[in-house]
Amino acid sequence: MNAAATEQASPAKNQRKLVGRVVSNKMQKTVVVQVERRVKHPAFGKIITRSSKYHAHVAAGAFQEGDLVEIAECRPLSKTKAWTVTRLVEKSKAV
Repeated sequence: MNAAATEQASPAKNQRKLVGRVVSNKMQKTVVVQVERRVKHPAFGKIITRSSKYHAHVAAGAFQEGDLVEIAECRPLSKTKAWTVTRLVEKSKAV
């Protein structure tokens, strides 16, 4: 194999991975994942929660709202989608 084929087969060395909760699965092959992080306020020193939403690609619609998933950075797949769901960390608890 040439170098390009082996590079695509193995995962990227510096690939970013995040863990977050699925907040929407209404699109085809896409879920919206909300990632929360805790940071210290620069002036007050209080711990606050910051959150970001990422559109992530999923081949089969196997994830429901409330599931905890791991997403990994990939090449841009659309205007807003540059992440893929790599694994299910925790299934949501049905109420």
